Amino acid sequence: MAGPWGSAADDVDAQGAIYDQRLAGRLLRYLKPYRKQVVLSVVLLAGISLLEVAGPYLTKVAIDTYVKPASGAGALPAEAGKGLLLIAAAYVGILAIAFVLRYVQTYTMSMVGQRAMQDLRVGIFEHLQTLTPSYYDTRPVGRILTRVTQDVSVLNELFAQGVVAVIGDLFMLFGIVGAMLWLDWKLALVTLTTVPLLVIATAIFRAKVRVSYRRVRTRLARINAFLQEHLQGLDVLKFFNAERKEWRKFDKANDDHYVAHVQNLFYYAVFFPAVEIIGAVAVALILWYGGGGILQHAVTFGVVVAFIQYADRFYQPVRDLSEKYNVFQAAMVSSERIFELLDTKPDVSEPKAPRAVGRFRGEVEFEHVSFAYKPDEWVLRDVSFRIAPGEKVAIVGATGAGKTTIANLLTRFYEFQKGTIRVDGIDIREIEGKALRRQIGLVLQDVFLFSGTVRENIAFGDRDRGGDAVDRALAEVGGERLKQRLPKGLDEEVGERGAYFSMGERQILAFARALHYDPSILILDEATSSVDVETERMIQAALKRLLLGRTSLVIAHRLSTILDADRILVMHKGVLREQGTHAELMAAHGIYARLHELQHSKQKEEAPA
Repeated sequence: MAGPWGSAADDVDAQGAIYDQRLAGRLLRYLKPYRKQVVLSVVLLAGISLLEVAGPYLTKVAIDTYVKPASGAGALPAEAGKGLLLIAAAYVGILAIAFVLRYVQTYTMSMVGQRAMQDLRVGIFEHLQTLTPSYYDTRPVGRILTRVTQDVSVLNELFAQGVVAVIGDLFMLFGIVGAMLWLDWKLALVTLTTVPLLVIATAIFRAKVRVSYRRVRTRLARINAFLQEHLQGLDVLKFFNAERKEWRKFDKANDDHYVAHVQNLFYYAVFFPAVEIIGAVAVALILWYGGGGILQHAVTFGVVVAFIQYADRFYQPVRDLSEKYNVFQAAMVSSERIFELLDTKPDVSEPKAPRAVGRFRGEVEFEHVSFAYKPDEWVLRDVSFRIAPGEKVAIVGATGAGKTTIANLLTRFYEFQKGTIRVDGIDIREIEGKALRRQIGLVLQDVFLFSGTVRENIAFGDRDRGGDAVDRALAEVGGERLKQRLPKGLDEEVGERGAYFSMGERQILAFARALHYDPSILILDEATSSVDVETERMIQAALKRLLLGRTSLVIAHRLSTILDADRILVMHKGVLREQGTHAELMAAHGIYARLHELQHSKQKEEAPA
């Protein structure tokens, strides 16, 4: 069973194969714009591999051509000294050229990796903006952040070195095997008898580390989700003195990650010494068989020395490939999660041929609309009503009656299952979501402000209007007093989520932002619930002027704020039970009258004596 910050889909047993050709192909597409740099890098690696293979061969030439003959003659001839000097110079030159080539190759692919990561992050963020709120309702924000940050960062090493470096290691292996076969094919076959042991060790390593690495990534995602949730709710945590209890939960999650990571390290700690032992066995075979060949004059001394160097270099790319396997499997796990996110389709589909619309008159019509967040758990049931252009309509009802859901459906945040919603007689499913929301202003109870200045937040949905439009919007909602208290005026920073402002001030800014957007339809969802009485009166006075010519939908718990509404819709358990003016509904002695009586009695009890 998954923990509180995980789901069954994140469990290691629920994951698929470590290698997925389709995922690998999709990852390589991000390298396509930089194929010239990738090709250059591959060519450089081929050159580097040839230079690496040349070193041991130069050693063989030095020994067999100059050192061995001279030692056999009892003296070192002058020609041998010159030859050794030339070979030494060639060796140093090869190292210098290899250094330059490796520098250019590493720099080129590092730049490619950063560019590819940049493209991927932009693509993910762009896709996240297309997803509907229902996606975020069921997924911890911390886990989504892990996809955009850490999972993308994991791919950097794959883009920068992994893919191309593997090709370089293969070049090296083929070059070394080819050189050994060319020098002495019998000794080469003896040396390569250790390869089956290497294949078995690698297969066991891959099988073990595959599961352990997935477990590490799963535990890390849970830690991120836990941190994100508890840092956001830190005030509540401290208020209820739950620090110790939540610390124990985090300690457990952190310990799970530690155990999984240690297990992953254990497999590496066993595998690399095993490769060293297999390499030592290969060298021992070279000494045994090659030494016998020297005694029988079947193999030269220089060939044996070159083979020892080749054997050592042969196992270096093998070790590199094992490390690259770690990079590769990390990339597969991360790409699986990233592409799962990118493949997620918005619950609200856009029309294939959207209707072109001008500025709305503001007529809104719900016709037999039913909606459920979960199958067969209906939040709205057969709701029908019509709002005329410029009409102010209030929606009231108990918590969970479906008031906010009506606003969410009108703005196309969710897809309704039954019925039709029209704006100016056009089915909203025929209108592009952006075009629809471009003419709807929304002010929520929980106001969200972005980091930046007051001016930037008010002009968040700017339509290229004049510079004084922000000042006018704030003034029209009674924000002059707020502006005067700010040392920098509208250039004052609001802090993260508006931390430097009270709830009432944030709502004033939200009003100004919505009105600066100049909508045809204005939705107010409990928008005055957190302001004081004086501020509420000021806003109500401003709204009377500002709502002229605009259709407004006011969702309210405090019935005193909607007494002047042209019409009031009363929702009860997802059903529209009553509608009419305040006076008509009070005369009907129904649900609205009871709600009004209950609120009036409560206000009397709370009033100071």
